[in-house]
Amino acid sequence: GCNPLAETGRSKLQNQRAALNQQILRAVRMRAGAENLLRATTNNKVREQVLLELSFVNSDLQILKEELEGLNISVEVYQNAEETFSIPLVPLGLKETKDVDFTLPLKDFILEHYSQDSSEYEDEIADLMDLRQACRTPSRDEAGIDMLISYFLQLGYVENRFFPPTRHIGVLFTWYDSFTGVPVCQQNLLLEKASVLFNIGALYTQIGTRCNRQTQDGLENAVNAFQKAAGVLIYLKETFTHTPSYDMSPAMLNVLVKMMLAQARECVFEQIGLSGIRNEFFTLVKMTQEVAKVGEVYMLVNTAMNQEPVKENIPYSWSKLAQIKSDHYKALAHYFIATILCDHELQPSDDEDQQEKALSQLYDYVPEGLMVLAVLKDKVQRKQLGKAHLRKAIVYHEEALRVCGLCKKLRNIEVLQEVLTAAHKRSLLKYAQQETEDDFLSLIQAPDILPKTEHKIETIAPQFSKVKVKDFFHKLGPLTVFSAKQRWTAPRTIHLHHEAGELGFSLKGGSPVQIYCLDPVCSAASAGLKEGDYIVSVGGMDCKWLGVNEVLEKLKSMGKQPMELEVISCQDTAASLHSKSATYSMGMQKTYSLICLAMDEDKIDQTKKAPLKLPFLSWGTKNRQKAASTLCLPSAVAGSSQIKKKLSPFTLLNTESSLY
Repeated sequence: GCNPLAETGRSKLQNQRAALNQQILRAVRMRAGAENLLRATTNNKVREQVLLELSFVNSDLQILKEELEGLNISVEVYQNAEETFSIPLVPLGLKETKDVDFTLPLKDFILEHYSQDSSEYEDEIADLMDLRQACRTPSRDEAGIDMLISYFLQLGYVENRFFPPTRHIGVLFTWYDSFTGVPVCQQNLLLEKASVLFNIGALYTQIGTRCNRQTQDGLENAVNAFQKAAGVLIYLKETFTHTPSYDMSPAMLNVLVKMMLAQARECVFEQIGLSGIRNEFFTLVKMTQEVAKVGEVYMLVNTAMNQEPVKENIPYSWSKLAQIKSDHYKALAHYFIATILCDHELQPSDDEDQQEKALSQLYDYVPEGLMVLAVLKDKVQRKQLGKAHLRKAIVYHEEALRVCGLCKKLRNIEVLQEVLTAAHKRSLLKYAQQETEDDFLSLIQAPDILPKTEHKIETIAPQFSKVKVKDFFHKLGPLTVFSAKQRWTAPRTIHLHHEAGELGFSLKGGSPVQIYCLDPVCSAASAGLKEGDYIVSVGGMDCKWLGVNEVLEKLKSMGKQPMELEVISCQDTAASLHSKSATYSMGMQKTYSLICLAMDEDKIDQTKKAPLKLPFLSWGTKNRQKAASTLCLPSAVAGSSQIKKKLSPFTLLNTESSLY
């Protein structure tokens, strides 16, 4: 990742965002406390004081929210450093998070669940924490994207290794909403994965805004980046359907996808006109339809931003900028068609059928009393319709300037004011060049222009497979066997002796190999080996990743000498689960789940009082290491047959829905 202390414009914005998030958190806590006191007290004097305090806190929260909105509209920092005369594009800010210490929870889980020496995995846990820390400040290029994707894929391994579906291991993830600054705290790894995905999409938008829009390659890269951003956000919406953060809600993600595709469409239009727009009939017809399409998509974005529940959380300046762009590009469409009508008279050498067909495609209808072919042939009608389009263009330009002037954040963006003013002056100059003495006789209203495009803009789905990631905890064994969903006995040591050159059992399976066709009267069975056991070590050498042939070679290499095998047996997962759980949820979207000891109600005489058992809820932080290290230690299974799995209430839980 980038140096978090580097004083770049982008890092300064992220530091300001982090500081604002902390202030918002304090204000939210104060408001929650004041509201609780207001509900609890009956003293009128206290109620008045609390109401006064609440008004101050709410005002403070509103000011902080406006400051956060100011950071979201600080688009100049993310634009290309070269001088450009284009309306700025809007990037998404990265979600901020708190530090997470994986050390104790993962070491305890390795000791408890996998019965291995957790000190051997300190480097791997440190690598995981370093990668997470680096993902907080990714570089604004493909390397930063690859790093975020690698962490997202690594989380898939971590989830399968250490996060069982029925309980939490004590790792608390905190992420701040990108728009409201409100924190979301959960022990569910899905919140972490969803937030990383959001940051991948946000980083793509920052890459898109950074591209040089004065070159074809730069504009093509910008279009590609915004399409990929939209693809990541759609993947986030479809994969994580119950995210508790407002910025990752389905309604908000829909709006963000529309905005990214609109900005991609805007870059496509700039790409078409980059080499210059020739003042030629059919070229102007094509440009009219393309720019009308840009105005239409921004109108849809503005409409979506003003719908509930998005309206309350989307930055106000974003919706106004979408409205400004819609009016600006609609004005350009009317200016282009006015140029067609005012500057191009039908010549004898022109193909009037082709021009009539091209002009007819621009309109859904023509004003009453006018025919397209007659307009092309009649100089007066052409000029009247052209001036009507210029008047409409001027109206759109003035509306865009008015909205820009009303929004404080947008008013301070100089290049936006310059672009809008220049386009407005150009339309006024074009209108002034036309004869004006008969204006009072012209009652023609310019019809709306039909948008059309030859360039299809689609989302690009994320390509996670292009980033190759190695499981940090590869030493634990194959993930299909050694996962958090399956429980194992502690490794047992079996002392083997050759009997007439035979072992008394066969091997099957992939990695690790499994005991098969065990002779019940052989010395291995007498030493405690059981059918279905997995071999994890031969002669002190780890063989969890070895196949049947490799393990047989190791066994043969021992010769007739006594050998030691370490084996494990699969436990019944349903029987080992705790039957009671306590969940605490209050205030903001937090979920803290603790596992309680089960009471064996069948063995308790209903007429007698059962002795109270100390629940796990009484555990403190000081004895956490001891408790987590001794809870549910695996033990050897006495029976040799596999116990049939029972249906547990926990199997009905949906891990995705538990995000709430």
